[in-house]
Amino acid sequence: MTTPARIPGRRFLHSPGPTHLPDEVLDAMHRQPVDLADPRLADTIADSEAGLKRLVGTADGEVFMYTANGHGAWEVVIENLLAPGAAVLIPGTGHFSDSWALQCEALGRRVVRTPWREGLPIDAAEVEALLREDRRHEIVAVFAVHTDTASSVTSDLDALRRAIDAAGHPALLVVDAVATLGALPIAMDAQRFDLVVGASQKGLMLPPGLGFVAVGPRAHAVSQANPAPRFYWDWGRRAGEQPYRKFCGTPPLNLLFGLRAGLDLLFREGLDAVHTRHRQLARAVHAAVQAWSAEGEVGFFCRDAAARSVSVTAVTIGGGHDPEALRRVARERFQVSIAGGLGPLAGRVFRIGHLGDLNPAMVLGALGGVEAAMLSLGIRHGRDGVRRAVEQLAAD
Repeated sequence: MTTPARIPGRRFLHSPGPTHLPDEVLDAMHRQPVDLADPRLADTIADSEAGLKRLVGTADGEVFMYTANGHGAWEVVIENLLAPGAAVLIPGTGHFSDSWALQCEALGRRVVRTPWREGLPIDAAEVEALLREDRRHEIVAVFAVHTDTASSVTSDLDALRRAIDAAGHPALLVVDAVATLGALPIAMDAQRFDLVVGASQKGLMLPPGLGFVAVGPRAHAVSQANPAPRFYWDWGRRAGEQPYRKFCGTPPLNLLFGLRAGLDLLFREGLDAVHTRHRQLARAVHAAVQAWSAEGEVGFFCRDAAARSVSVTAVTIGGGHDPEALRRVARERFQVSIAGGLGPLAGRVFRIGHLGDLNPAMVLGALGGVEAAMLSLGIRHGRDGVRRAVEQLAAD
C-alpha cells in the first residue's frame, strides 16, 4: 500500500462537531486508565458533574452522564420522561428536531409537531396555540432544539418558556443544548428549563462519545412516575457515589479525564469571555458570508439575522454548483474541513463551524480556504469576504 504524501502544517477543522481539540484536553486523555476503585476516578467524576452543573446554570438539577453521543442522550430523555404512547410536542427546527421526533415515534411515543419554516426559528405562538388545544394535558413535554446545527438557526428559549406559561400547561420544557453549551449562555434554573441535554463533541472540546442530561426536580418527578421499562438509560439507576454504578458499567475514563480538562479551560477563560469570543467569531463569519452573497450564488440559509447561530453558519450555494465539490476542494487543496448539508439541506448548503477551541486567526484561515475553494471552482461570490471579516474583528 502506498503511503500518502505528508501534508505540512495542520488541517483546519471547522465542522460544528467534532470540533478542534485543545492540547490540554489531548494531554489529559493521553494517560493510562485507573482502576475503578482509585479515588482519582471518583474525584474526576465529581469534578465533571459539578462543572457541568455550573455550565448549564443549575443548583437544583442533577447531572447524569452516559457513554453515548447526542442521539443516545435524546433516548435517555425519551425513555425516562415518556410512557409508551405518551405525547410530546417537538417544534420544527429542521433536520435535528425531525430526527428527535422520528426517534420518539420509533420508540412508540406520539409526536405533535409545529411546521418547520426554512431559515426561520421556532414560532413560540404556534407552540402556545397547540398547548392551549391540549385541554386534557396529554402532552408531557416540549422537546426544543436550541441550535439546529443543520440549519444554523438558534431559537428563543425564553419565548418558549413564556408560551408554555401563557397556555397554562404543565408540560416540561426540555432543551437540546448540544450545540449551545460552551458557546451561548444557558441558565437552567433562572430560565426554568426542566431538563438540558448536552454532548461532548462541540463546545465542550472533546471527541464524540459522552452525552449527559441535567435533570430538574419536575423532570425527575415525571420520570419517577413513568412506568416505561428501561435499564441502561434509567438515570435512577445511576444515583449514588460508586463510579461503576454511575455509568451502569465501566466509565469512559479517558473521556472523563478530557472533560475535566476541557471544563477547566472554559472556567479559566471565564464563561462571559467564552461567550463573547464566540459572538465575535460568529460576527466575523457572518460578515464574510454577507460579502460573498453580493454576487448572488451563495448566501445565508438563516433568513432571520437575529437567529443566526454563534456556533455554525449554513451557507446556501446555487448556480448548479455542488457544495460537496466545494468541501472536497477546501479540504484536499486548502486544508480546511467544513461540513455539508444534512437531511433536507443535503446538496444545498455547506456549513462553517465556529465553536469550541478557536481564535480569530483560525477563523480567518478557514474563511480564506473557503474563499479560495469558491474561486477555484468558479463559484460567483463577492471577493472581499475575508477583508470584511478582518474589519469586523478589528472593530470588535
